[in-house]
This record gives sequence, C-alpha cells and structure tokens, in this order.
Amino acid sequence: MEDRGHFGGQTTDVVAHERTYHAFSVLVRWSMLLIGNAILWLTLWFASPAGFWGATIVGAVTFLLGYLFLVRHEEKQPLDVWAEGR
Repeated sequence: MEDRGHFGGQTTDVVAHERTYHAFSVLVRWSMLLIGNAILWLTLWFASPAGFWGATIVGAVTFLLGYLFLVRHEEKQPLDVWAEGR
C-alpha cells in the first residue's frame, strides 16, 4: 500500500480524478448553455412578438456570451487545483 501521508501530492489517482471531474464540469457547462439557450430561443419565438429572426439573433448573442463566460473560462483552467490563478 502506498504511503500518502503528505498533503497535496499529485498521484496518478488524483490526476485521473481531476481529469474526470474537469471533463464532467465542461459537459455540465455545455449542457446548461444549450438547454438554457434552447428554452430562451423557443420562448422568444413562440411566446413573444420577436418572431423567428428576433429569437435567432437574441439566441445567437446569448449563446456567444454564455460560451465566453461559462465554457471557455473552464476549458482553459489548469488541472492542478493548487496552481496559481485557479
């Protein structure tokens, strides 16, 4: 059995867990963005006077903003949670 008495060591188990959690986090962020944007787009298209083109323009703008603030930020984070700037 390995001695893991030290704190903060990057063992292979920890790195594998960090990669899995990072992938799950990115998947959840993409899902939130797509589902939220679809709800907004359908609501604007069918339940407001914006119509198809108005809903599409607003949907494209909100998708771009959501990508920049939700997904892109997390994809560029380092896997090491103890790294500077995390």
